[in-house]
Amino acid sequence: MKANIGITEQNSQMVVDELAKILADEYVLYTKTRNAHWNIEGADFYEKHKFFEMQYTQLEDFTDKVAERIRTLGYYAPATLSSFLSLTQLTEFSREKNDSNGFIKELLMDHESIIIKLRENINRFSTDYKDAGSSDFITGLMEDHEKMAWLLRSHL
Repeated sequence: MKANIGITEQNSQMVVDELAKILADEYVLYTKTRNAHWNIEGADFYEKHKFFEMQYTQLEDFTDKVAERIRTLGYYAPATLSSFLSLTQLTEFSREKNDSNGFIKELLMDHESIIIKLRENINRFSTDYKDAGSSDFITGLMEDHEKMAWLLRSHL
């Protein structure tokens, strides 16, 4: 059943289409951060292993919140690996070495890509689609990614 919350169906569909892309990005970044946690090597293994665990735990929470926002608007969230891969702007990357600098640089680039995408949608959601709630939601999400990016950047 569609939600009757003061947003036209066309506008809510436009917001959900963008939220689905954000969800896909979050899930792919979560998976890449898990990969870093599992496969990190080097003298700083334990420290970075724990650091990546902290980050993927946050990202897991983000994926749940984005999916729940989609459901709040009355739509179904994409929930398959193939749908995530078709919607994401991020790419899978493999490196020759599983060292902390390689993982951190790659994850930082992904966070920054997500931040830019979120920033592009903040005003669009509020002004064009008349959905201040989703605009506020992704503003908070952007701020969380900015902090995570800062923490990654601080290790370089």
